[in-house]
Amino acid sequence: MIQIPSIFRFFLFALLISSCATTTSKIAALKPEPDDATPLVYENTPSFINLPVSVKLKDIENKTNALLNGLIYEDTNIEDDNIEMKIWKLAPISIANENEKLKTVLPLKALIKYRIGTKTLGVALYNTKEFNLNGTITLVSDVALTNWKLDTKTELKSLDWNESPTMTVFGKNVSVTYLINPAVKLFRSKIEKQIDAAIEKSMDFKPNVLAAMEKISAPFLMNEGYQSWLRIVPLEIYSTTAKLKNDTFLLEMGMKATMETLIGKKPESKFDATKIILKTVPKIPSQITANITAVSTYEEASKIMTKNFAGQEFGTGSKKIRVQKVGIWHKNGKMVIALDVLGTVNGTIYLTGLPQYEPQTKELFFDKLDYVLDTKNTLMRTANWLAQGLVLRKIQESCRYSLVQNLEEGKQNMMKYLKNYSPVPGVFLNGKMDAIEFQKIQLTNKAIIAFIKVNGTVNVAVDGLK
Repeated sequence: MIQIPSIFRFFLFALLISSCATTTSKIAALKPEPDDATPLVYENTPSFINLPVSVKLKDIENKTNALLNGLIYEDTNIEDDNIEMKIWKLAPISIANENEKLKTVLPLKALIKYRIGTKTLGVALYNTKEFNLNGTITLVSDVALTNWKLDTKTELKSLDWNESPTMTVFGKNVSVTYLINPAVKLFRSKIEKQIDAAIEKSMDFKPNVLAAMEKISAPFLMNEGYQSWLRIVPLEIYSTTAKLKNDTFLLEMGMKATMETLIGKKPESKFDATKIILKTVPKIPSQITANITAVSTYEEASKIMTKNFAGQEFGTGSKKIRVQKVGIWHKNGKMVIALDVLGTVNGTIYLTGLPQYEPQTKELFFDKLDYVLDTKNTLMRTANWLAQGLVLRKIQESCRYSLVQNLEEGKQNMMKYLKNYSPVPGVFLNGKMDAIEFQKIQLTNKAIIAFIKVNGTVNVAVDGLK
């Protein structure tokens, strides 16, 4: 009989003990296949955002002066009415509020040729005089908003010459103001139309509004860690009638838009200027009602959940597992959570549950979380301790996380765009937000959709418009 030395028996015993201690169970549960991927479709309730716009009359004045310059009227035919006339803008136009109408004061200079005389038997006996005059035209305009443009109806109220034009007739100085002023009526309508056209062109809101809308509609990063993006898609723009108050032109505007938060790489803008229509309404609510759709694809949600499980162990006594990776997908109206584990048990275990939101604690959790049937049967045979409710409850606790920080971060990130934010030069946004309210969760084949409601106010000021 071969005798095994004591020292070898000791090492053999130690090897057997060591082998037993490191033996692990292999899990080979069947994977619940996800539903067929179909286009991502979900309910997205439009938001209604008020955008009261204020424009300084100084901006209207500056742009009108830039558009109306130099020679503004010319009549070179003296034969029809014995007058030739050229009129230039002499100095900058001033625009002010007078009884809720635009009062425009236009300093001008005029070169006027006036002839007096007769033509008898084919012989012309004329005395022609040339006058260099300067004066001031005062015009008053009614204000409205038509097709994105400031629409004015201007009327010439007065023409005041700085000196009375005279000419010498038969050795005497004769005032001809009474002759020249009627002639001014000939170009009166042209001056009125030029003022209307200049104001309309200077205050064409469409390019500015669309430029601001395009800028706002570009998805912007709200949270770098979670790669969350806010995307606004304008649908309709509303406007009330224009009003003048003190030195400011006021316009109540509102926007109907969809708002969504997407997780992952930067999404494309859905802005389409050709589909934006301006509608006139009698009144616009002062409050924002923003319904934000937060879209988290299962792929991105899986990455976030994997971070939540990092460094945690689950089990009892010496029997423990660590979650290495989390996978999430949709199956028959529920969510499947796949946990790749290492430890006493190696492999993938599958759980199923329904995501729920607890408004009191602002937490997201999975209700009725349980092992998928095949996983449970496999665990009962190979790792009964893992199949027990105690470990499952601890795993479920790790699948529950607070959204307080996320909601507050979202609010703070959005507030950055409500503190003197300038999407385009000369346009400034300011406002406030109330608390963000979580509404509901909707599951689709490709993503978890969370619906959030925000109330607040926004004001748009135009100052130094270019």
